Amino acid sequence: MKVILPVAGIGSRLRPHTHTTPKALVHVAGKPILGHILDALIPVGVDEVVLVVGHLGSKIVSYVKEHYDVRVHVVEQKEPKGLGHAIYVAREAVKEPEPILIVLGDTIFQADLKSALSRGKSTLGVARVSDPRNFGVVELQGERIVRLVEKPQDPPSDLAIVGVYYLKDSSRLYQALEHVVKGGIRSRGEIQLTDALQVMVSQGEEMTTFPVDVWLDCGSPESLLETNRRLLEQRGTTSVEPGTGVIIIPPVYIAPSATVRHSIVGPHVSIADDAVVQRAVVRHSIINQGAHVEEILLSDSIIGERAVVGGKYTRLNVGDSSEMRVVG
Repeated sequence: MKVILPVAGIGSRLRPHTHTTPKALVHVAGKPILGHILDALIPVGVDEVVLVVGHLGSKIVSYVKEHYDVRVHVVEQKEPKGLGHAIYVAREAVKEPEPILIVLGDTIFQADLKSALSRGKSTLGVARVSDPRNFGVVELQGERIVRLVEKPQDPPSDLAIVGVYYLKDSSRLYQALEHVVKGGIRSRGEIQLTDALQVMVSQGEEMTTFPVDVWLDCGSPESLLETNRRLLEQRGTTSVEPGTGVIIIPPVYIAPSATVRHSIVGPHVSIADDAVVQRAVVRHSIINQGAHVEEILLSDSIIGERAVVGGKYTRLNVGDSSEMRVVG
């Protein structure tokens, strides 16, 4: 099984972290967002990955090659023209008409993907949402999709497309994308995958849906911390040997190479490799690789790689390689 992973987004809402780290490699609950996604894909037979990269793309390629035993194809999306454009430029890595799986590289999902792939037809992951106007939306007749529309003001249903797509015949997808690109079809100024899927449906492609049970957004600091909380609650506390004078309030994740001394950690804290936490109280926070946190009460915060933070009680969103002392 081949998967296309569009990971070219710049992640503007996650700045300052995405100035130096691609959005797909931002850490949550012990590993990068992309790591959680690949961990869900490998068990269903994915052994070939097409990475559509842009901003800091070499870091993404290095991460996948270092941590996963899959064949990797790299395609550069030189301009951010939309999801449909990202899939369109990946055409060179697809052997039509092979089936392809498309998974967005910034959303962690949990679903019965194996069952969905065994249906023998094109299928899209969907979830019911309270306000569908911010999503691609599907309209069904029975189990069959009859209409797809991107971010409609008058949604035909509350079934949002959540970023997992299985297309049985890639040649039909690329014919539809060609029609969209060459025909100048744009939604909100971008080339949308939803528009190409609508072309396929209009031409008679049988397309259905499958439920995505858990769908975790990682697009903003607030949603990243919420995703961290939910994943930690699912998986429980990582088994680590606490340092001197450490109290752990589960659930937490502490990397084996992290150092924690004379601190209270948790709940809902992730501490990455080589980070140091000492003489601190940390809760509901993500401490990234190599960061130093000391003599502070920290809550609802994201501390970037190699950042140094100390002082009094506060809430922070500190980028990589920063240094901050809160006094007064």
